[in-house]
Amino acid sequence: MSRESILKAIKKNKPPLLPLPEIDESVFEQQVNLREVFIQNIQRVGGKIAEVTGNEIDNEVLKRYPEAKEIVSITNKSKLGNVIITSETDPHDLKNIDLAIIEGVFGVAENGAIWITEKQSILRALPFITSHLIILLKKDQLHLHMLQAYQEIATRNRSFGLFISGPSKTADIEQSLVIGAHGAMSLSVFLI
Repeated sequence: MSRESILKAIKKNKPPLLPLPEIDESVFEQQVNLREVFIQNIQRVGGKIAEVTGNEIDNEVLKRYPEAKEIVSITNKSKLGNVIITSETDPHDLKNIDLAIIEGVFGVAENGAIWITEKQSILRALPFITSHLIILLKKDQLHLHMLQAYQEIATRNRSFGLFISGPSKTADIEQSLVIGAHGAMSLSVFLI
């Protein structure tokens, strides 16, 4: 069959579109302490978390990552950055980054996920190519469920965004867990 005939057959046999289901959002409402649930779920997925004030950030970073030499900081809340990057930086040049410090837009309590866009990381590769990642997140920027998170990002203009939940990890069929397989070996979240 030619490509055209295959595409024609697919169009001919395409099922009718169905409307999206109506979701009763009240079913998901819970009276919980968002901060506590978020903290528990960050820890559950392998992340570390600390509550710090603005002037404690750099001291906490140095305490947790004393060996970090190559540091990218994409925030004015930390003065530790000694590697400057721009949107024109070749991601291959970041292969030796020990630590990246970025800000998250908001967090999701139900799974410990944090929404990041290109604005927070400048380069899409940064949260994945760094050995260790610190995300600064405002305490008042927490949602209970992904339903609320998706509603918030639905109207935003962006070219790139993702949810990060814990350090990179993978497991095979033998249940061997590998941390840092596809990205950062550790994730620390600083609630500010």
